[in-house]
Amino acid sequence: MLLLGERARLTGEGPGVSSGLGIPSVDAALEAAISAGLDDVEARLLAAVKTDDAMLSESSRHLAQAGGKRFRPMLTLLAAGFGDIDAPKVVPAAVVVELTHVGTLYHDDVMDEAQLRRGAVSANARWGNSVAILTGDYLFACASDLLADLGPESVRIQARTFQRLVHGQLHETLGPRDGEDPVAHYLSVLSDKTASLIAASTRLGSLHAGVDPSQVEVLGQFGERIGMAFQLADDLLDIVGSERLSGKTPGTDLREGVATLPVLYARRAARPGDERLLSLLSGPVADDSDHAEALELLRAHPAMAEASSDVRRWADDARATLDALPDLPARVALHALCDSVVTRMS
Repeated sequence: MLLLGERARLTGEGPGVSSGLGIPSVDAALEAAISAGLDDVEARLLAAVKTDDAMLSESSRHLAQAGGKRFRPMLTLLAAGFGDIDAPKVVPAAVVVELTHVGTLYHDDVMDEAQLRRGAVSANARWGNSVAILTGDYLFACASDLLADLGPESVRIQARTFQRLVHGQLHETLGPRDGEDPVAHYLSVLSDKTASLIAASTRLGSLHAGVDPSQVEVLGQFGERIGMAFQLADDLLDIVGSERLSGKTPGTDLREGVATLPVLYARRAARPGDERLLSLLSGPVADDSDHAEALELLRAHPAMAEASSDVRRWADDARATLDALPDLPARVALHALCDSVVTRMS
């Protein structure tokens, strides 16, 4: 039995779903509330982007209907479990963070010139960059419309999160400065591009559930740390995982020339005999035979163990943060989530 209701949503079974974050059931009432909440999120996502414009309606639903992990709404609801999870603004807050996340995906695909997203043709490949960018902007506007009913503190959290999202994307685009450690630069980018919105998820969920402000701050810190663990685990899954778990074909980052943490560690700790691997990792690996060779060499490299250790450290830090929270079913579930982020790598 899984915590969040429908098995497909957590295990990656079913069309467009790729979470792989199965969490043991810890409390029947919490499980039912989160399952119902996620169903409500799905319905409200589609309602939020509804428009009479045929082109915009089709493009905005393109990714919203493609499924996905729904990791951020799940965390919004779990954080609300420390207060009144059924409070009327909790689910709208979860919709806000997912709309923001999906909006960033449209823009990311343009920046990366991606051809696929969640197993489907990307919006930019289908309709062009201009339509994809404008669709992402439309989703941000839809999120802002919902935010207007959540109050000024929620608007402030969203604004500061958006600042970090832009900051992270800009610094990813520019790359490390002269003399800057590429690993430190990469972790800083992940903190802004990924962890910031996950932290906003836990803050908004707990805020609108009436959780004590000191605990809202703790849950924000938890979101930041589990967000780092989550993204770094995805980096590893792109190399060692299956398409069912990672949601993309293994080695996609290598094909696109994206230097994730294992690649950065392999470059930094190059050993005699690594010349072939370093040559392959010097840019995009488009050739199928080179790609297979690069995956094989990287999987056997000590850089993988080093990157795995980082995932565990971030997950342990997130778990330790929870010690400041009351012993409730939601805390047990978040503990289990820390374990799931780590075990999905193996």
